[in-house]
Amino acid sequence: MKCPFCTCIDTRVVDSRLGKEGNNIRRRRECSECDRRFTTYERIEDTLPLVIKKDGRREPFDRQKIIGGMQRACEKRPVSIATIEKIVDQMELSFQESPEREIPASRVGEVVMQALHDLDEVAYVRFASVYRQFKDINEFMKELKDILGGQTPSLPKE
Repeated sequence: MKCPFCTCIDTRVVDSRLGKEGNNIRRRRECSECDRRFTTYERIEDTLPLVIKKDGRREPFDRQKIIGGMQRACEKRPVSIATIEKIVDQMELSFQESPEREIPASRVGEVVMQALHDLDEVAYVRFASVYRQFKDINEFMKELKDILGGQTPSLPKE
């Protein structure tokens, strides 16, 4: 393993522990050149389905893209990164267990939106507004009304 500080390839494992969920190994390493320590995580590389983009391109499933999108949607909301990672872990497991080897990006987006809808309505609206690319305020208001169960949203008083 290459040291991230001095790029020396001579490092040794100081400590290994099983991750909290039991699906990865946390290794504490020390560089023999600069004596600095760093942590690596080792996880089994599972075969995840390819994601079919709108233009027909196929890309490998990328959990970091999903985590990044959810983090942006949950910015300044009471949602921890651990919660987001747990949701993405569940999504990843669901897609791994699926017999499909290719899934449309729209399905991934819908799963993310459903998870955000169940988690935090503000984060859901943020994500949906980007994902669904609302063309006008009426489409946006329809989505808000659906969330509120048909109630007319009340505007804050000045």
